[in-house]
Amino acid sequence: MTHGGRALQRERTRQALLREGRRLFAARGYGAVGLSEIVRAAGVTKGALYHHFEGKSDLFRAVLEQVQQEVARAVAAAADAQDDPWARLVAGCRAFLAAGADPEIQQIMLVDGPAVLGWSEWRALDEAASARHLAEALTALVEAGVIAPQPVPPLVHLLSGAMNEAALWLAGSAGPGDLADTQAALERMLEALRG
Repeated sequence: MTHGGRALQRERTRQALLREGRRLFAARGYGAVGLSEIVRAAGVTKGALYHHFEGKSDLFRAVLEQVQQEVARAVAAAADAQDDPWARLVAGCRAFLAAGADPEIQQIMLVDGPAVLGWSEWRALDEAASARHLAEALTALVEAGVIAPQPVPPLVHLLSGAMNEAALWLAGSAGPGDLADTQAALERMLEALRG
């Protein structure tokens, strides 16, 4: 096998581990899934897994980063589809809640993420993935005079915390109108920021 062929095979193995790890973690939760089950599903050896990841928690971290980046991309796409800075903020927040309503994303990002990695590491990843977008949107609104002049970091953390908590609540709620109700409540909350 050529060097390029080996590199391609390694990448395929890594992608298979991420795909199967994600599927199993999402379906049953981190604690209920064993390494041997993941490697069997991916069709690779434990040695191959250890070539790419230090262990189960390292694989989970990579899956979580992948999920967080997907959510961040969905939020950015929804925001970027709007011309008006205020509409961008609202669309991005709505998209975050909609993404968080997906059971697969809830399990990995909101339930297992903080439990497996610990709060501070999970928080750092969350901040790198989506809090940055929120900070940029709020900064633009303060600069444009849409939101009263104020320090942006406290606002970012308050809104980010509220949305994570709302997404967690949605994970356990069964009402068909809960997502729409939560998005409407969030919009009323955001509206209060307008100067």
